Amino acid sequence: MNLLLIAAPVLLFSAAAAQKRTPNKPYFVYVGTYTNKTVSKGIYAYLFDPGTGKLNSHGVAAESEDPSFLAVHPSGKYLYAVNEIDHFGAQKSGAVSAFSIDPKTGKLTLLNQAATRGVGPCHISLDKAGKFALVANYDGGSVATFPVHDDGSLGEVAGFVQHRGSSANKERQEAPHSHWIGVSPDNRFVIEANLGLDELPVYHFNARNGDLSPVVPFVKVNPGAGPRHIAFHPNGRFAYALTEMESSVTAFAYKASNGSLTSLQTISTLSTLRKDYSGPKEAAEIAVHPSGKFLYASNRASIDTITAFSIDPTKGTLKLKAEYPTMGKTPRNFAIDPTGKFLLAANQESNNIVIFRIDSTTGALTPTGEIVEAPAPVCITFVAAQ
Repeated sequence: MNLLLIAAPVLLFSAAAAQKRTPNKPYFVYVGTYTNKTVSKGIYAYLFDPGTGKLNSHGVAAESEDPSFLAVHPSGKYLYAVNEIDHFGAQKSGAVSAFSIDPKTGKLTLLNQAATRGVGPCHISLDKAGKFALVANYDGGSVATFPVHDDGSLGEVAGFVQHRGSSANKERQEAPHSHWIGVSPDNRFVIEANLGLDELPVYHFNARNGDLSPVVPFVKVNPGAGPRHIAFHPNGRFAYALTEMESSVTAFAYKASNGSLTSLQTISTLSTLRKDYSGPKEAAEIAVHPSGKFLYASNRASIDTITAFSIDPTKGTLKLKAEYPTMGKTPRNFAIDPTGKFLLAANQESNNIVIFRIDSTTGALTPTGEIVEAPAPVCITFVAAQ
């Protein structure tokens, strides 16, 4: 299905966005991939021109096994990847890899690896100070923190939480499945999206030793919804949770004093023109535009679109604007470039990255005509090039 739909009548900390840049200076784009059963060899590098929206391949930046999700250190000097595997060495565990970045060539040099103490890690992020890496183990149903040493390498697990339980969908939610983890805007709390439990666990985060202490009770979403990823608004007052199995976004008011999330609204990621749609729902990625005016969410299965929402600046609630075909199959991930002018859609099953121009007034997406090959792309991230 490749149908253009007409509009119906936190941002999380970005290392690249935090770096001061001369307008139109290039960025390296790193793409995490799946190497199992594909031609991919690991992490791929591209050079992105924010003036023109052009994306040029620089080939393999580092060979690595299933480096699915990536995160860049706030300094821009290091990159981290989860290796979405079931065995690491002699352990039944996934792994996390630390790399140094060559700012001139984009090449990555492996610093070290560590066991995640859970199988199938699928998400990684850094705390605001760049002192800890946070990992979500999907198959293991756990989350862990790792100290980041001065040379960028990782220490052994510092904080660890193992979940138990299940939820409504006995096939997809037979056990806990941690799908996303990140810090609050003030670095005091860690928030998780657990698809298997239909929960958004919140933890007190000890920024000195990486310890995680649960803030109970955990926030719940609709039974069977399957929360996947979360994005904070730039003002830090609102957070948005994307559910994979319900294909919806729940807007929350975030209270910085205690880390609480209060539900404001739940809205479908599918246009009203799809009101009779009865096929599978597999929402994948969510991001808030740096301006705070728009939110975007991707839809997989047979839909293959990115939905644009406008954000009420006072209430934080959403209004669906339109769906846009991603011109590829299975948009597992997308990323907004640090200038806010372009959106890069990673189509996993069609092995390409498609570039869209973002209208700064309406949030509308327009294909630039730039389509770049990428083997099984899973994650896109930016870092300033020299």
